[in-house]
Amino acid sequence: MRKGEPASRPVWRDLLLTLGFTAGATAVGWLFRVWQFPETNIVVVYIFSVVLTARFTRGYPYGILATLISTCAFNAFFTQPYFTLSVDDPTYLITFAVMAVTAVITSALTSKAKKMAAEALRNEREASALYRLTSRLSDAESGEDIASIAVSIITDTLGCKAACLCFDGQGQPERTFIQQKNGDEQVRRVAEDRETIRHAVENLRTEYAAGAEFFDWPIYGSEAILGVFRIPRTDAEALGEPQRKLLHSMIESTALAMDRLRSVQDRLRSREEAAQEHYRGNLLRAISHDLRTPLAGIMGTSEMLMGMTDPADPRYAMAEGIYKDADWLHDLVENILSLTRLQDGRLTLHKQPEAVEEVVGAAVAAIGKRAPEREIGVHIPEDVWMVPMDAKLVGQVLVNLLDNAVKHTRPEEEISVTAREGDGLAVFTVADGGTGISPEDLPHVFQMFYTTKGTGPDARRGIGLGLAICESIVTAHGGTIRAENRAGGGAAFTFTLPMEEQHEKTK
Repeated sequence: MRKGEPASRPVWRDLLLTLGFTAGATAVGWLFRVWQFPETNIVVVYIFSVVLTARFTRGYPYGILATLISTCAFNAFFTQPYFTLSVDDPTYLITFAVMAVTAVITSALTSKAKKMAAEALRNEREASALYRLTSRLSDAESGEDIASIAVSIITDTLGCKAACLCFDGQGQPERTFIQQKNGDEQVRRVAEDRETIRHAVENLRTEYAAGAEFFDWPIYGSEAILGVFRIPRTDAEALGEPQRKLLHSMIESTALAMDRLRSVQDRLRSREEAAQEHYRGNLLRAISHDLRTPLAGIMGTSEMLMGMTDPADPRYAMAEGIYKDADWLHDLVENILSLTRLQDGRLTLHKQPEAVEEVVGAAVAAIGKRAPEREIGVHIPEDVWMVPMDAKLVGQVLVNLLDNAVKHTRPEEEISVTAREGDGLAVFTVADGGTGISPEDLPHVFQMFYTTKGTGPDARRGIGLGLAICESIVTAHGGTIRAENRAGGGAAFTFTLPMEEQHEKTK
């Protein structure tokens, strides 16, 4: 039985009430006749019996039935000839008509008033239930608290053992759900058919998904399904339209509370991540600045030792190794400093027309110092070609791409730099003849701190910053960058820079 609904009762009880009130009115009418009261008083008693019938029975038809019986009883017992339905005095027909109309109107008004009172009571209970739900949900501190509160109040309101299965942040049902057991006791049950539930609510075309044990009503959030309310099948089938509307209102209130909680959690998580990024950036900057000075000293000293030592001396190779490792650490420090500037939004472009030949030549010369044994092919237009760019940053992009090519190719394999113009863009390509990029690495090479799974001798020396910085610099210029494998073997990195200004090629 649901709260706020009258208990069902047999029809014969309402019929007995109707006959009883009419019989009582007849008995009172006989007393009025013995006491010689006017017939109008007897009519009033019969009308009053109709009012009582409409009040204490379940429907408007019983009031109509009481009107017919009362009219016939008045005619049979209080008009001549007695104990028949005949009428000698035609004026009584008017009395019967007035009595019938009055009784019908009174019955209708009484039935309507009773219905309005019942509806007002139901609305009051629904409003009270929604108020209790929203007020308690405002104090909930977790998704489990929200589910527990909602299950308790829905169970109390609808008189069924409701349950709630929450979905996680990835839109998957949790392994267990909460169900009301008895009184204030709740239990955790294992959800055996999680995939079936998820599939059912995601493809739902009705207001609920009907299952063998439960009817599941989805809890829709602003971006995803947050869970389902589960009403036992027998109780769900017996729900009336008012109860369904109340259930929908409660589900919407629960969805708002879950959405609000997730929004708060997302804001806190974003705030924590921002703070961590800030602290990490400060730490990286501090470490990088502190490493710059000793690295410069190590590089200078090792270079001096190389100049003072015969190349055939074993100590020359040691000094050369120290210089190369210090040079690698110096480049790593510069990349970290560039990364922190990019993350802090402090990267300022100083764009002006620059000669492509000079920018490419400076990058190739820088790589030549690190790997003098490597030959790099350069293919650029013979004419002087001016492209709007920040020469220092674009040079860093080329150095990072060339350095990456050197690390992943053998000395005899080709490396080339190509610059050309196409569709209003300056297109730069750094290609090599190495083993290329594995298919599982290709979609991720520009992600920060992502390193490939290559097994080359220098693969261990990367920490996944160079290509991420390249992408950030090119994007800041308004261009694009991509990586691909070459048909004949090896990899190619191509980036574009927009030609913002009309340029002229001069010989």
